Amino acid sequence: MSPLSNIKQNVVASDGSTGAGAGRQLHSSALKSLPRDMIALSDYSAEQIAGLIESAVYFKHKAKHEGQAFHPDQPLKGKTIGLIFSKRSTRTRVASETSAAYLGGHALFLGKDDIQLGVNETLRDSAQVISSMVDGIFARVGPHRDITTLAKYSSVPVINALCEENHPTQILADLMTIWEVFGKRRPNANGILDVFRGLRLAWVGDANNIAFETIATMPKCGISVNMCSPAGYPIPEYVRNLAEAGAKTTDAQVKYFSDPIEAVNGADIIVTDTWVSMGQEDEKAQRMRDFEGYQVSKEMAQKGNANKDWIFMHCLPRKPEEVTDEVFYSDRSVVFQEAENRKWTTIATFNALLGNKSN
Repeated sequence: MSPLSNIKQNVVASDGSTGAGAGRQLHSSALKSLPRDMIALSDYSAEQIAGLIESAVYFKHKAKHEGQAFHPDQPLKGKTIGLIFSKRSTRTRVASETSAAYLGGHALFLGKDDIQLGVNETLRDSAQVISSMVDGIFARVGPHRDITTLAKYSSVPVINALCEENHPTQILADLMTIWEVFGKRRPNANGILDVFRGLRLAWVGDANNIAFETIATMPKCGISVNMCSPAGYPIPEYVRNLAEAGAKTTDAQVKYFSDPIEAVNGADIIVTDTWVSMGQEDEKAQRMRDFEGYQVSKEMAQKGNANKDWIFMHCLPRKPEEVTDEVFYSDRSVVFQEAENRKWTTIATFNALLGNKSN
């Protein structure tokens, strides 16, 4: 029996109650029709995304409020998840290993110095070999083609733990955090997607993989997006098209800016990320010049007329030039809650895509 079937009328809230904006409309049935792989959330419907968040909320509640250290049914019992990491990681590695353990499975870490991935063996060959010995692959790679190649030739589900174009588990954690905050402010909302409807997120920073996943996912869930990046750092046309298609289904808005003050106007959520990603170290000096004026601060929010109860999010690790300490360590900041939710959404994803079907 699915653990979600135990939720009667409401999704449990992060504080242990069953109200708090949890709503009454559930989307757990949408988890029965998920794609085999999770490459990008653009492949998932809003209802499927909501179902994963509901599942994550449930697992967090059971662990933190009812003391459930491990899933009683052990849906990954006897299963191994291959964790292929070609880039270093903190949150993603901790979240994935603890998630596998919570569900009764075994996480096999395969770092870039441990295997021949794309070095002395092709990705195709590695995918076929590794997938013949594990029950799922969670891969943190570089180019987008690496994750799609792994999925194409793998005989087991592949979950994208990060690539240069996408980071789906991060955005699931972001959405879960947004629900936890705004669900309490909207106690009469009828479900997770109803909590999201009408919110506005301002992205102030680089046009990177987190930005791509954000703008391709949030509008179809009902969240309007103000996307702000400097001239010369555009959002690709295909990502814009995904954003516009999603917005049409919910009446959300997608707007583009280069002036951060304009971008935060009316924002409920202000988000930024690193300006210099791994592999871009040689560009740091130029990027520091290009992103001058992009540091998120209380002054920026005030000048731009952000909504009075705006919150700040960042996927971490954070550097001081991206956001002031005054914001980062303030009551408006939910960055550590957001980081923790990487675990709960990874548990939900592992359970849905890799768990025993009887659980």
